Amino acid sequence: MDKIILWLIAALLTVVCSTVQSQTLTSRVLDSVTQEPIPYATVQLNKKGVITNEEGRFSFLLDSTVSETDSLFISCIGYASIGKPLKEFSENVVYLSPKAIELNPVIVSNKNYSTDEIIDLIEENLDKNYNTDLSQKRMFFRDSYFQNFNKTDYTFVKSTIKELNKKFLDSVLNTVPKKSSYYTEILCDLYGNTEEDNQKMDIIKASELYDKSKELDYEKLEEKFNEIIKSNIKRDSYFKIKSGLFGTKIKGEDFDEIFESDIDSTNQVALEKELEEKKKREIDRKTNFAKYRKNSIVDMMNDLFYLDDSPLNFISKSRKYDYTLKEFTYMGEDAVYILGFTPKGSADYQGTLYVNSDDFAIVRLDYENVKSLKKFNLLGISMNQYLNKGKMIFAKSTNDKYDLRFLEQEEGTNVGIRRPLKIIEKNKHVKGRNKQNELFVKLDMGTIGTNKRELIVFDSKPISKSTYEAFKEKNDILPTYMPNYNPEFWQGYSIIEPNKAIREFTSEEEIAK
Repeated sequence: MDKIILWLIAALLTVVCSTVQSQTLTSRVLDSVTQEPIPYATVQLNKKGVITNEEGRFSFLLDSTVSETDSLFISCIGYASIGKPLKEFSENVVYLSPKAIELNPVIVSNKNYSTDEIIDLIEENLDKNYNTDLSQKRMFFRDSYFQNFNKTDYTFVKSTIKELNKKFLDSVLNTVPKKSSYYTEILCDLYGNTEEDNQKMDIIKASELYDKSKELDYEKLEEKFNEIIKSNIKRDSYFKIKSGLFGTKIKGEDFDEIFESDIDSTNQVALEKELEEKKKREIDRKTNFAKYRKNSIVDMMNDLFYLDDSPLNFISKSRKYDYTLKEFTYMGEDAVYILGFTPKGSADYQGTLYVNSDDFAIVRLDYENVKSLKKFNLLGISMNQYLNKGKMIFAKSTNDKYDLRFLEQEEGTNVGIRRPLKIIEKNKHVKGRNKQNELFVKLDMGTIGTNKRELIVFDSKPISKSTYEAFKEKNDILPTYMPNYNPEFWQGYSIIEPNKAIREFTSEEEIAK
């Protein structure tokens, strides 16, 4: 009898799993000639769409309104589009054939436009081509951060506190991971328009993927440092922290909690206070997580090229750039001009514009910086923002205006510190020389940080002002931590397919198990 029940449960689970699996169409889009993946191709079904990732992969959530006779359309610039009923997509690879078209603008116009005329027409049509009103956008956001300490050198000069010695400093540096990566993903709704300060966000689900074993354990480091401080400094002491020309004073009362923590730890009032503080920290974590991700998304969207204050000024300040007509082709069923642009003089970017030949809307753009965007080097501290590149893809909505479909940005920054550091203990109540102890080192450290952010908008619909004002942010979601990538986490949701680095990510703690 038990075996029969177990068999029935197993059969039921199989049916449920099959049903869930059937709700997601997963495939890869390849070039039929080269067999290479086709990134950033548009996959559309019933006016909803996704974008293939850099490996040509996509997954499409099929809800209850979709039938097997509905057609799926796949298109990409320079390729012949395909469209066929879902029931005919039986393979896990879809091939697109290159579509060769001669450079002949007469195909779509009786006027042979110059590049300057095309740019003028783009600018003239900006207001009517892009939606800027209040809307609710369902989107998926992925933030990938990589840090590499390429230099962690220092010269130990002096220490009169025996525990703050070279061995201790070496142990601190050894806890700093030389390389680390961090991924966070969220599915959310964003309410607002193009104004920077009016965005509201509702997080639906979130995850974090990183290696906890590579985190710098600040708590243990703080405990060790506090032990050293308690056993070596006088209660009325204060510290001077000097680095080069600048100094900071830390009063002795700032260390009161160090001396009093042992006394208060057994006090019931202190325990209740600690519990309240823990609850407050949890609320703050949720608020800060939502706030930081919203700010990241808003910062990305503030770079949309058609906004007045966008740093991507190759349309608003077109006189700073040279344009060339590179090709004339199709993106789906729409004919597009492909324009290359390069900077004149001091302009920052170069790239490619894909312009609809009918309404002169930019439907896609790729850009990258040609020089460092920010540089700073003063008193031994240096910073160089050497990388800033990205792409934007737009799709026409039901009102014949364009909405953002996909946005990608990648930034890279070098930071260096090469200067002396002194931590000096002083005590004004000690007779004679008030200088008690000193730690003196010379730092020579450098790190490279790169940030890649991807944003895909699955749906954008206009909303009224009353709907916008009625929505209240909750900020009650914290990300689920994953020590290795779990493909089941986003089951049942539309996302940007992860690349190989994410799919194969495994933390050291998982490897050790």
